[in-house]
Amino acid sequence: MAIAGQFAAQASDVANQAAADPTDASLDMAGLLLHAYELGDMINGSAEVADYLYWKAVVDRDDEVRALIKRFDKAKELYAECERFGRFHPDFNDAKDKVKAIERELDDMECVSRFKAAEREVDQLLFTVSQSIAGAVSETIKVPGNEPAGGGGCGAGGSCSCGSGGCG
Repeated sequence: MAIAGQFAAQASDVANQAAADPTDASLDMAGLLLHAYELGDMINGSAEVADYLYWKAVVDRDDEVRALIKRFDKAKELYAECERFGRFHPDFNDAKDKVKAIERELDDMECVSRFKAAEREVDQLLFTVSQSIAGAVSETIKVPGNEPAGGGGCGAGGSCSCGSGGCG
């Protein structure tokens, strides 16, 4: 997570330079893009991304995982068909249970669980970088929440000061 801190310092410097001369409204897009590419390179060189790529390759090569994913896709297809009619479809509960069972089988495999953990780490790194960039520009800039589905943010039932009227 040191990457986020390094970039936050750079982003802060850029924001402070812009604040020092508010009459200079032009934005050095070339410089900004250069910093963005540097940040991308730093993230790609991180331990989190290396771990993610390693476990992704392991999962992609695993024949058992591929077979389970095929079964999972077929089960999801059947469930989607049943879902059109909801719980009134005669196979609805069986289809739903089959999807959940195969999903549990996948989640119980070490390479899949490690891949998902590595994916969450990369996601957290990207979220932290996004927060740092937004915070360097202004404390009032909204950064999409990093919560699982049903989390906070605009339109999710939480309290928000965005003024859209759709927030709780």
